[in-house]
Amino acid sequence: MIRSATLPIQASLPSFTENSRLRLLSGSANTPLAQEVARYLGMDLGPMVRKRFADGELYIQIQESIRGCDVYLLQPTCRPVNDHLMELLIMIDACRRASARQITAVIPYYGYARADRKTAGRESISAKLVANLITQAGANRILAMDLHSAQIQGYFDIPLDHVYGSPTLIEYLSSKQLSDLVVVSPDVGGVARARAFAKKLGDAPLAIIDKRRQAHNVAEVMNVIGDVAGKTAVLVDDMIDTAGTITEGARLLRQQGARQVYACATHAVFSPPAIERLSSGLFEEVIVTNTIPVPDDQRFQQLTVLSVANLLGETIWRIHEDSSVSSMFR
Repeated sequence: MIRSATLPIQASLPSFTENSRLRLLSGSANTPLAQEVARYLGMDLGPMVRKRFADGELYIQIQESIRGCDVYLLQPTCRPVNDHLMELLIMIDACRRASARQITAVIPYYGYARADRKTAGRESISAKLVANLITQAGANRILAMDLHSAQIQGYFDIPLDHVYGSPTLIEYLSSKQLSDLVVVSPDVGGVARARAFAKKLGDAPLAIIDKRRQAHNVAEVMNVIGDVAGKTAVLVDDMIDTAGTITEGARLLRQQGARQVYACATHAVFSPPAIERLSSGLFEEVIVTNTIPVPDDQRFQQLTVLSVANLLGETIWRIHEDSSVSSMFR
């Protein structure tokens, strides 16, 4: 069964008037999420014309005055990454030329985030290049969720607010009242994320899967560091792409005696053959959020999609009101 949930954030949002300086616009990448955010804020999405010319070029026109306004552009740069990135850049440029007072790019999923450093000679650091493009297009601020690596925050020369999908995932897991929990990091690089997740789940014990990657999207699982026998294992990662790493991890956890295996991730990238792997029966449940839209043909019985709309809406409101964002996660 497919379920959805929202994080219940308590906020006292005033009714918006025609004179409000806050505007929310959406790209084409995840309009349903943008509509949910708009409902949380008690406003409508700004009207915009979007079309493609015969040669594939994109045309965007904002259909209302945004002069002097604080504009928030919601657009995850998910598949097709280059199209959605270019659309975001054009929206930013249109807002800048329309004399918006401040332009905030709300990027629930940041494409090219895994190209955050050079691992061999003559490679591009694409995550930094994308940051430069967004800044040069005219963005004044970034709101991003669960960046693949924390260092990407330093790639921007403009303010960046980094928020996390973990409160939504943890609230849902806590409601299930699972017993004998152990939080598992699928690799050494995700230990900090898993440790923070475990702490918020009542200081659950932590286990680590030691693996060695031999090629892109190919992972070889070696062994489990920690006790998982007879326990409910929760694999935690920032994204699920081809699901190779998390599936091999689940298989190893089963071999080590884990009673149940859950997978939790903020971003459901779901590149082939992810669906076949995730629905193979290894997982009791696969829990993701809607930072990336999950089409009907990618949904399966064990999948649960949670909404981060309230979380993003509350963050947008706090930025607009110059209030603390970090206090939301304490």
